[in-house]
Amino acid sequence: MQKNVAVIFAGGSGIRMNTKSRPKQFLELHGKPIIIYTLELFENHPLIDGIVVACIEAWIPYLQKLVHKFELTKVVSIVPGGETGQDSIYNGLAEAAHLYPGDSLVLIHDGVRPLITAETISDNIQVAGEKGSCITCIKATETLVVTQQDGSLQIPSRSNSLIARAPQTFLLDEIISAHHKAQQEGRHDFIDSCTMMSYYGHQMATVIGPSENIKITTPTDFFVFRAIEDVRENSQIFGF
Repeated sequence: MQKNVAVIFAGGSGIRMNTKSRPKQFLELHGKPIIIYTLELFENHPLIDGIVVACIEAWIPYLQKLVHKFELTKVVSIVPGGETGQDSIYNGLAEAAHLYPGDSLVLIHDGVRPLITAETISDNIQVAGEKGSCITCIKATETLVVTQQDGSLQIPSRSNSLIARAPQTFLLDEIISAHHKAQQEGRHDFIDSCTMMSYYGHQMATVIGPSENIKITTPTDFFVFRAIEDVRENSQIFGF
C-alpha cells in the first residue's frame, strides 16, 4: 500500500528575520514554535503516515524535545539540514527512502509555512496519486513581469498565472532521481523542487491552496501569521 510521507525542511537560519537568539522556525507564538504549528498540520492529518524533518544540526536536540513535548508521534526521523535548501530537502528525502518504499508520495514542505490547511494536504495526496506529482499554488492577484535575457519584458496573462508554494508532492523514486541528476551535474541552485522536476522534464499537476499560505521569512510575515492565528483562535472561542 502506498505511503504518504511529509518531508519538512527547517534548515534556514533566519537572516531576513533578523533573529539573533534562535532561527526563525523556532520563534514562538502563544508559547508554540512556528515549526510545531507546521508539524501539527501533518501530524493531525489521517492520510499522513510519517514525517521526516531536516533541521539545523545544532538545533536537532531542541527539536527532539519539542517533538516529545507536543506528542508528535508521526515524526519518525530528524536529520541534519544541508548548506542550501536543496541540500536540506535531499537529506530529508534520502532518509525517507531508507524508511519507506519508492512508490511512496512525499509532500515536501517548508517548516515556516504553518498556514496551510488539511484540505490542501488531502488535495495534494489525491492529485499526486492520480498524476504522479503536483504543486500547491495560489492564483496571481497582481500582474507578473518576466525579464528576458535581452532586457525585454514579457507580461503573461494574469488569468493564466499561478504562484508556486508548498507542499510540492512527488513520487519518492522520481524526486530522488532528479536530485541525483542535479548532484551529478553539480547543480545546487534550484530554488525549489518543482523547478528541479520541471528542468528534468517532469510534467506536474497543480492544486490551488489558500492565499494565506505564506512563508514566514520577515518580521512582517510573522505579524501576518500572528494576526491570522488570533482570528482562528477567536473564531473557535467566540464562534465567529
